[in-house]
Amino acid sequence: MAVTVTLPDGRALELGDGATGADAAAAIGPGLARAALAIEVGDPGVDLADSSPFHPRELRDLARELPNEAQIAIVTEKDEEQALALIRHDAAHVLAAAVMELWPGVKISIGPAIENGFYYDFEFPDGVSISEADFPEIEAKMRAHVKAGEVFERVDVTPVQARERFVGEQQDYKVELIDDLVRNADSEHPLETVSLYTNGPFTDLCRGPHAPTTKSVGAFKLTSVAGAYWRGDSTRTMLTRIYGTAFFSKTQLEEYLERVELAKERDHRKLGKELGLFMFSDVSPGAAFWLPPGAAIWNQLVAVSREMGLQRGYEEVKTPLIYDAELWKTSGHWGKYRKNMFTVKVEEREMGVKPMNCPGHAHLYASQRHSYRELPVRYSEPGLLHRNEPSGVLHGLLRVRHFAQDDAHIFCTEEQVQEEVRGCLELAFATYALFDFEVRLELSTRPDERIGTDEMWDKAEAKLRNALDAQGLQYELNPGDGAFYGPKIDMHMTDSLGRSWQLGTVQLDYSMPERFDLTYTGADNHEHRPVMIHRAAFGSYERFIGIMIEHYGGELPLWLAPVQAIVLPISDPFNEYGASVRETLRVDRQEDPRGRAAEDSVHADCRRARAAGGAGRGARARQGRYGQLFDTGALSAAILGLVEANQFKAPRVNPA
Repeated sequence: MAVTVTLPDGRALELGDGATGADAAAAIGPGLARAALAIEVGDPGVDLADSSPFHPRELRDLARELPNEAQIAIVTEKDEEQALALIRHDAAHVLAAAVMELWPGVKISIGPAIENGFYYDFEFPDGVSISEADFPEIEAKMRAHVKAGEVFERVDVTPVQARERFVGEQQDYKVELIDDLVRNADSEHPLETVSLYTNGPFTDLCRGPHAPTTKSVGAFKLTSVAGAYWRGDSTRTMLTRIYGTAFFSKTQLEEYLERVELAKERDHRKLGKELGLFMFSDVSPGAAFWLPPGAAIWNQLVAVSREMGLQRGYEEVKTPLIYDAELWKTSGHWGKYRKNMFTVKVEEREMGVKPMNCPGHAHLYASQRHSYRELPVRYSEPGLLHRNEPSGVLHGLLRVRHFAQDDAHIFCTEEQVQEEVRGCLELAFATYALFDFEVRLELSTRPDERIGTDEMWDKAEAKLRNALDAQGLQYELNPGDGAFYGPKIDMHMTDSLGRSWQLGTVQLDYSMPERFDLTYTGADNHEHRPVMIHRAAFGSYERFIGIMIEHYGGELPLWLAPVQAIVLPISDPFNEYGASVRETLRVDRQEDPRGRAAEDSVHADCRRARAAGGAGRGARARQGRYGQLFDTGALSAAILGLVEANQFKAPRVNPA
C-alpha cells in the first residue's frame, strides 16, 4: 500500500509501502538525500509550515517508517538548532563508546545534548580518576568512531528484554531507568517497548533520534570534567560527568572556543572584583556583599524599576521576610517548594523565610475588601528573598541564595487579563530597550508537578496564548516548564557572546486566588474571584547585573556606571579648569598629588575618565579600556555632547 505524505509547501509526496524518512528525502532530490539528518513528522492534519507552537510534531530518525498522511519536513544542517542538538546527542554516544573501550567495567548512566554541547555521566571502576589530562586519549578514540562512519541503528524491544540485557552487562543505572519507565507509565497504557541505539560496539538505552551515522559529528572537543550526583540526589552515587561540544565544522568549533575564552575574560566574578563592585564570603555563601560602586548600580536599577512601575499604575508595598508555615501550606509552596526554602522554628511555630513575594501579596490583598471599581490592583515590591540552593550550583551573582527582584502582582478581573498581560509585556520591552536588549518569547505550559485543576490550566494557557496572538508576537512553546501554579511567558535575550539568558516573566495564576479565597465585589454586588498575574522584568537584580557585566564586558552604559567620570588635572595650574569641568559633570574631584595622570586609578575605579590638561603641557588624548582620555581641545565638546544627550541619567521610557 502506498504511503502519502505532505511536504512543508503543501505538495503531496507518494511513496512505496514501508517508506522511511530517507526514502522521502531521496524522492525529493539527491542533494537533499545527502544532506538529510533527520525528519520532522506531524500527525495528519498538522501543518508543519504553520509556526504555531501548539501543533504537535516529532523529530525522528531517517530510517524509521513514515505514517500515512503525515506532514513531514526534512531536517538538515541548515536547521541549526535542531541539527546541532542532534549531532551533539550523537557525540555523547560516541564519547560513551570511547570511554567504555578505554576503561572496561565503567558504568554508564545518561548522556544528553545540552545548550552549547553535551555530557555523559559515568561511574568508573575503583581506583580510576578522570581529569582533563585524559581528554586527548578519549578524543583520539572518539575520532576513530567518527571516522568509521558507524551507523546509528535503532531497535525497539520489550522492557523485559532491555532489562535482561543491561542486567547481564552489569549496567545498573540503565536497569534503574528501565524500571522507572515501567513504573511511571500510565496504568491504562503500560509501556510496551523501549528503544536501543547501537553505533559500532556500543549500545545504549535511548529514545533518539540520531543522525544516520557518526560522520555527522564534524568537529568536537571535550571541555571539562565534574562530579554529579546520580539523579541530582546528594544521597546517591557521585558520578563523573564529562562535558564536550560538537559542531558541523572545525571553523564553527574554533569560533565557539574563542567565545568561551572571551567569556572567561568577561566573567562577572572576575570583573566584579577588578571594578570593586561586590565580593563573596564564606560567612554567607551564595550572598553578595555589595561595595559602594556596586550598590550604586543596584540602587539605580531599583530606581528605574520604581519609576517605570509608578508610570504604569503600580503601588509599592513592603511585606515581612518570614511567615508562618500555614501561609506556605495555603500557597502550596510548603508541599512543592519546601526543599528550596530556609525554615526556622520560632517559639515552637514552624516558619519559612520567603523565597518569593506572591503569598505575602495574596495575604495582603485578602486583608482588605475590594470592589470591581478598584481593579486591577497592582502591587510591586523589590523584596529580599532567600532560596536554599545547593552549594554545588551557586555561581557568583547568577545563582545565589540571597537576592531581590522587581516583583509585582496584579489582581484583576477575567475581562482585564489580556490587557494586563499586554501591559506587563510592554513594561518589560521598555525596560530592555534601555539596554538595547532584543528579546524572544517562550510560552511555558503545565509541568508534571503542579497545583490546580486541568480546567484552570486549560483556561490560563489559553489566556496567555490569546494575549500573545492578539499582539501578533512571535513565541516558542516550552512544554512542561511552567510554574507549579500557572503557565508563564518567559523573556530571553542573547548576549554579545551568543549566550541565551532568561530575564523577565509573566505568569498567570488561577490557583493562588482560589487557595487564598481572594474575592472582589462585582457590579452585581456579589463576590467574584480575581485572577492573579505574577510579573518581573529584571527578575533578580543580582542576576541581571551579572548578565550585564558579562554582556558589556564591564563597560556599562554611562548612565548606569557607578563612576561616570574622573577629572585629573595634570598639574596645579589646571586645578581651576579642572574644578569647572567637575562642576559641569557634577562628579567628585579626585586629585593626584603627584601631578600626573593616574592611570592605575582610572583602571581600577571608573569606566570613563576625562583628563584635563593644557596643550604643550603634557596634555594628551588616549583610548583606554575604560574610556577615552581627552585633552582640553576636545574636552569641552565631549562634555557638552554628553550633557546635552543626557547620557549621565537613566533614559526615560514612557508607557506605550
